[in-house]
Amino acid sequence: MSDDVTLRQLRYFLALTETGHYRKAAEHVGVSQPSLSQQILRLEGALGLALVERGARGAILTPAGREVLAQARRVLDETEALAALARASREGETGTIRLGASPTLGPYFLPHVVGPLRRDHPGLKLLIRDTAPLVLQEELLEGTHDLVLAQLPVRSGDITVTRLFREPLKLAVAQDHPLAGRGTVADGDLAGLDILALPPGYPLHSQIAALCEDVGARLRQDYEGTSLDALRQMTALGMGASFLPALYALSEVRPETRDVALLTFRDDRLTRSVGLAWRRRSAHGALIARIAEVIRSVAQARFAGILRME
Repeated sequence: MSDDVTLRQLRYFLALTETGHYRKAAEHVGVSQPSLSQQILRLEGALGLALVERGARGAILTPAGREVLAQARRVLDETEALAALARASREGETGTIRLGASPTLGPYFLPHVVGPLRRDHPGLKLLIRDTAPLVLQEELLEGTHDLVLAQLPVRSGDITVTRLFREPLKLAVAQDHPLAGRGTVADGDLAGLDILALPPGYPLHSQIAALCEDVGARLRQDYEGTSLDALRQMTALGMGASFLPALYALSEVRPETRDVALLTFRDDRLTRSVGLAWRRRSAHGALIARIAEVIRSVAQARFAGILRME
């Protein structure tokens, strides 16, 4: 290598891979496009490798570029960890944490967490963003999120997971459905029943698909709700029954609306597991552990009769 590799070069390279375009990458890091291009060229010269193919469609990584990208992320993660350690020593628990959450979970649980977090960690700024489950893990690994709240499992050798609680799934049927007057239902009641579900890509889809096969229900492939609200509305129209997470049902299914009836299935033993996940080399590991403690305390105090702690 003719020159040393610098952290600035790695940050510019990472910005280029995330945006796929030199102009957008330059805007992202706050420099001119020629300056960014020059640093990328110097990085390639220092490594003796062509990292980027330059074309009309933007910047495309070469095979070597993809290998360097993975290592660059690790280097920048370790650098961030060092800087975070220094900040923590100087200032205590301050800074910004970017929290990604599944749209089937975040809106119905996290609003109850923000207040206690501000009280216990006043120097902490929490930025929450709902993201489709299909890309939640990918964005975590890319650095878009510092941690994510999601249905488990989340599997990756580069990710650390801590389990928080199990959330029951409630059977929802239309108000005029034959089962609507029942408080509880068992497996046999679902035999031959049409079941609606979220699209593939949501962990709930595969969970409900496996249940349908187990109890002899029919998972409708022609109708899929794009959200829990859509699923509930289709259920209210008599298009099929559905399973709604208990936190969503508590927040959105009101007695006065009378759109669906909620039933207890398997004595609430049909649940989904919820946890926090973060990059194994994250600079915020200790702080994330304390955030997890706050989340657990909120779950126990506010939803004691609904959630089961893990």
